[in-house]
Amino acid sequence: MQDNPSTRGSLVLYKSRPAIVTAVTDKIDIELEGGKTKRVRPKDILLLHPGPLHSLPALNGPEVDVTEAWELVAGGETDLEELAELIYGVYDPAAAWATWQRVVEGLYFEGEPGRIRARTSEQVAVDKADREARRAEEEAWDAFLQRLKQAKTEDQDRERLREVERLALGRSGGSRIMQALGIQETPAHAHRLLLNTGYWEPEQNPYPARNDVTLANPEIEIPSLPDEPRLDLTHLPAFAIDDEGSEDPDDAVSLDGDRIWVHVADVSALVAPDSALDREARARGSNLYLPDRVVHMLPPAMTGVLGVGLQETSPALSLGFRLDAEKKPVDLEIVKSTIGVSRFSYADIDRRMNEEPFATLGSLARDYRQRRMEAGAVSIDLPEARVRVSDDGVIQVSPLERLASRSMVTDLMLMAGEVVALFALEKDIPVPFATQAAPAEPGRPTDTAGMFAFRRQLRPSRSKSLEEPHAGLGMKAYCRVTSPLRRYLDLVTHQQLRAYLDGGPMLPVSALSERMAVAELASGTIRRTERLSNLHWKLIYLQREPGWQGTGVVVEMKDKRATLIIPELALESRLRMPTDVPLNTEVSLNVREIDLTDQKVWFRINR
Repeated sequence: MQDNPSTRGSLVLYKSRPAIVTAVTDKIDIELEGGKTKRVRPKDILLLHPGPLHSLPALNGPEVDVTEAWELVAGGETDLEELAELIYGVYDPAAAWATWQRVVEGLYFEGEPGRIRARTSEQVAVDKADREARRAEEEAWDAFLQRLKQAKTEDQDRERLREVERLALGRSGGSRIMQALGIQETPAHAHRLLLNTGYWEPEQNPYPARNDVTLANPEIEIPSLPDEPRLDLTHLPAFAIDDEGSEDPDDAVSLDGDRIWVHVADVSALVAPDSALDREARARGSNLYLPDRVVHMLPPAMTGVLGVGLQETSPALSLGFRLDAEKKPVDLEIVKSTIGVSRFSYADIDRRMNEEPFATLGSLARDYRQRRMEAGAVSIDLPEARVRVSDDGVIQVSPLERLASRSMVTDLMLMAGEVVALFALEKDIPVPFATQAAPAEPGRPTDTAGMFAFRRQLRPSRSKSLEEPHAGLGMKAYCRVTSPLRRYLDLVTHQQLRAYLDGGPMLPVSALSERMAVAELASGTIRRTERLSNLHWKLIYLQREPGWQGTGVVVEMKDKRATLIIPELALESRLRMPTDVPLNTEVSLNVREIDLTDQKVWFRINR
């Protein structure tokens, strides 16, 4: 075989592709596929045939069996010219190019044009098997993608789709499958693909996983209650008042003459600072309340031991106080106690609000609320709804009733928070204070649209180691303290109060600040997960009720685009109207379309 590529019309190899030499000067001009030309150095090209070759398309030729030539060369070497003659019976440009393609293929031959070796039968057998396996895999892959495009799957596809599921759950950042389908690689698009193919049922809730929230309860051994002195308050009737079905009662109320007692589960009796239980609760921040389950920040067994009213008597941290003439808490007392508690729902007590002690407690709560309102407290009364999913999958969306008993308990718990804040300031006890800056434009909205607009002004509540006003509550100092079974910073406050009562060391402000930072970050994730999960199940509820009809209240209007609140679902939506309508207008609606993956629902007006 000749090595000189300087002849015009020669077939040469340039960057693995064929080219024709068109002119030779100090450099070599070549013509590439597609008619493009290029000037190159001799060392940039490799001669395959001296020509003459007039057209690159002329290189296309039939496929032939090369096994006979391979067997003849077995155990030795040859060059491109001889191998072309063995395979094709001729050495012309087309045969040279086709032969070189067989060498590049690397199955039967390998080497350079001037020195080609036949591969061993063992090498050929292994490569054939590998290539057949790859070909089968490529065919299976192509068939799999075609099924996905048609929204169909087979049982064997589930293993492949786990890659998409990981993206949908936020556990990976990409998907080869979605790349191949030309679908944007986001959790929402992955979610949509899994729904369209039937890999996921609509009920699949991806938001806990996306937010990296565990659905497992803690499994940590809980200690026994310490044998310690407690004030016996079992002679006082104590009432734990919660929503129907509540499983973690952690507060109760009593009335002793004009003295109010708020009793809170004594969780710090079992959870010491920096214990395994404390660290677990700190990392979780709070209970996670999902429509289909509750995930606890502390082992559920602890609720059975400490939940008020779950045993004949309950250990508590009891806060005693009176309201003075200005309805401020005075004569403060905080004690470790033993109480006897009766449990009731809000609906139970609402029917008894004219009876004692509820009539007096209700009156005191109303007076206290009036004092807070006069101090600038904000009252936002927008619709709320509870979403519950039973073990058999039945969804209930229940608007929260505005009951006098619920308002009474809310204000009694706020009193407890103010009592602890005042007590901590008086005794110099470091605690996490709940604070909130005042809105930019104070107001007192009275209708739904006004409250919707005013809510946007409200700043988020913050936990701080120094007291500051809580503008939304109308208080100069406030602590959250009534839910230590389900909120970590409430537990921290209890730990500090217990340390003070026992005369032991309290956490310094630096340690308190670290706990606040960790817990608030975790609690923010919990709240986001709860909000997204509640909306998810509301949309499933509407999907299951194709004939649903309801009422929306217009709370915002701009260029014929209305923002609506649907009170019975506590759901916001947007709707194009035929004309601008007054705020607070009620509109009869039914469902037009639901997108689970983007968490959107569109309504239409009933005609």
